[in-house]
Amino acid sequence: MDTHPAPLAALIQMTSGIDPDANLVTIDHALAEAAADGAIMAFLPEMSLLLDRDRARSGAHIAREADSPWPADLQALAQKHGLWLHSGSIPLLADDGERRVNRSHVIDADGRICARYDKIHMFDVTLPSGENWQESAAYAGGDAVAVVDTPLGRLGLSVCYDLRFPELYRALVDRAATVIAIPAAFTVSTGEAHWHVLMRARAIETGCHVLAAAQSGTHADGRQTYGHSIAVDPWGGVLVDAGGAKDMDTKGYTLSLASIEPSAIDRARQAIPLARSREIRKVTL
Repeated sequence: MDTHPAPLAALIQMTSGIDPDANLVTIDHALAEAAADGAIMAFLPEMSLLLDRDRARSGAHIAREADSPWPADLQALAQKHGLWLHSGSIPLLADDGERRVNRSHVIDADGRICARYDKIHMFDVTLPSGENWQESAAYAGGDAVAVVDTPLGRLGLSVCYDLRFPELYRALVDRAATVIAIPAAFTVSTGEAHWHVLMRARAIETGCHVLAAAQSGTHADGRQTYGHSIAVDPWGGVLVDAGGAKDMDTKGYTLSLASIEPSAIDRARQAIPLARSREIRKVTL
């Protein structure tokens, strides 16, 4: 019988603003707490270093990855605190310099970048609340699925609006993912309607742990985000839920710890053998 404790994941809920340096200070403090609490890997929300809807103002900070200080800043923090780190995502210029990309990085505890992922699905919606978002006006969607081995398991990468496209998560499982990251900056109206049910659905249908660090509260650019950073086990059980804006810690972030039990994946997949059923009955739809 394995007596080793399951590894701990730290979800860091933030209210990121328009000052990248201030956001980095918040992340530094949160990572120090996560390391002290025994986490082996920490997860940041979407747009962790800069959340700014004003494209002219935010453009002063955004560069190609090779020219941006942000990846190196995050690498240094991972190494400083001895943690694996999922950056959530940060805005960068695409290599052609024409448009932006919404890019995630996975960094090991020695500060090495182990994986990158550019958000594939652009948030182009008009909501019943009256909100209109056209992410594709400034951002180019990615074109590659990404998985990477981590101390928590084989991690599949996605970002926010990707959540609504189950075919992406099927592709991650086909590449042997056992844990899925979904950093987010969900609107309040869509969060209230869909956040929990979609997160649980992605966990259940893949037989994976789902880890979603989120933005929460009222931001410096005027937007409001839903929060409720969540960890879900492969059976669909909610392991942690950080709550919304009213639950945010006065430190400027909320830290939630989730125990990632590898045997939970085997139990869920053996109980409901989706992969076997899919292989037995292949159909063309």
